[in-house]
Amino acid sequence: MSNHSAVVKNKVPYGQKVAFGIGMLANQMFPAALGIFMVVLVQDLGFPGWMWGVLFFLPRVFDSITDPIMGFISDNTKSKWGRRRHYVFLGAVIMGISFVIMWQLYRVNGLDYNFTYFLLWSFVFYLGLTIFSVPYVAMGYEMSNDFHERTDIMAIAQWIGQWAWVIAPWFWVIMYDQGLFESADVATRTLAVWVGIICMVFAMVPAIFIKSESTLNANYAPLSLKGIGGSLKKILEGFKEAFKSLPFRQLCIATFLIYNTFYTIASFSFFIVVYYLFGGDAGAAGVWPTLFGSVGALATTFIVIPIITYMSKKMGKKKAFIVSQAISVLGYIMLWFLFIPGKPYMFIIALPFFAFGIGSLFTLMMSMTADVIDLDELNTGERREGIFGAIYWWMVKFGFAIAGLLTGTIMSLVGFNPDAAVQPEGAILGLRLFYSGFPILGPLVAIYVMRNYDLTEERANEISAELANRKNAQN
Repeated sequence: MSNHSAVVKNKVPYGQKVAFGIGMLANQMFPAALGIFMVVLVQDLGFPGWMWGVLFFLPRVFDSITDPIMGFISDNTKSKWGRRRHYVFLGAVIMGISFVIMWQLYRVNGLDYNFTYFLLWSFVFYLGLTIFSVPYVAMGYEMSNDFHERTDIMAIAQWIGQWAWVIAPWFWVIMYDQGLFESADVATRTLAVWVGIICMVFAMVPAIFIKSESTLNANYAPLSLKGIGGSLKKILEGFKEAFKSLPFRQLCIATFLIYNTFYTIASFSFFIVVYYLFGGDAGAAGVWPTLFGSVGALATTFIVIPIITYMSKKMGKKKAFIVSQAISVLGYIMLWFLFIPGKPYMFIIALPFFAFGIGSLFTLMMSMTADVIDLDELNTGERREGIFGAIYWWMVKFGFAIAGLLTGTIMSLVGFNPDAAVQPEGAILGLRLFYSGFPILGPLVAIYVMRNYDLTEERANEISAELANRKNAQN
């Protein structure tokens, strides 16, 4: 009876799910646009490789430091608006405005000025991203304590968020269309205004429309500059304690492996399409590189996420995860055979299969993290969505940073030179081998890591009931 009551009580209205999902569109559009715009720094503004590396690395180091601090602040905030909403709103404003300003780069200002300008505004942008994303993700975790309802929430969010990856690849086409803009840097300055303002509004939606209870009378750790400074030890202890949880550790490691191996080779698709399918003629390749990313995202949106959601309810989250990753392995193998010179349309057949990898990852893993947070509350008596969300997304960001380093290493290893009109013999073959082979390792090891994950639907419902009983007893 108590389980049933919990399910009914925590049924989330569809409008609330959509409001959360609109926030996810902003959360994914900013990094998607950033990844595409960054090419302009090298290609059009003359930034050398070391500058690009610094701009890629330092803000992310800063981001990894601020995330856990923001998680602690968000978990312990006393406010009539709850713990998260006002941070989500503030982060949206900072993130949107700084993104616009960050990309107002002019060649006449010189290389050193542009480098320093972009680096400083990158720190502001990533600070805004942290203030927004950490409480935003935590907000999603605490919307429901129902096992399947959590998957529905994350599925809708990922469905809406995937549109960022459908839309963003087309920025390439717009940026380099001289009928629209005289140069890519001019295009970037204009597009950044549109992306920044629209995504800022989208990011505000969860803060405005998602309901939350007052925490003014909650028994949280004090939040002052002195208190936060003194709490750094507690933050580190929270990290250590959270990572002691075997189910959570399994989720983090599996996510790191899949995310890291996928993004290590993600940029290779452009080079394989241009150099292998079209002999190095970027003009002849036309929109095919863009279609690879866009169609892949559409496959995730309309095929993968609905199937994953269905599978999760029928066979449980763990089995759905394992099956999904096995399908993605099949997709990578298919891409080896379906990259056929003269027949670029053939690779489209493989895209729905390989999309199961990343497509299932966040739909299921974010839902499973919410289950783990319940288990942690049962064991510790503390509700720590912010800390768990910060750790989980730190693993994602760490994976992304490592992927950036590995991408360059692999390109050097196979002898690929992006600036060369004709590639050295074996370079494209090497890229193709890594493209199909390397991302297979991530899902296979992740499946092994998750093989004994034991937080089932039955156990999750028991935990929810115990927490509900404990809360009733306290009241």
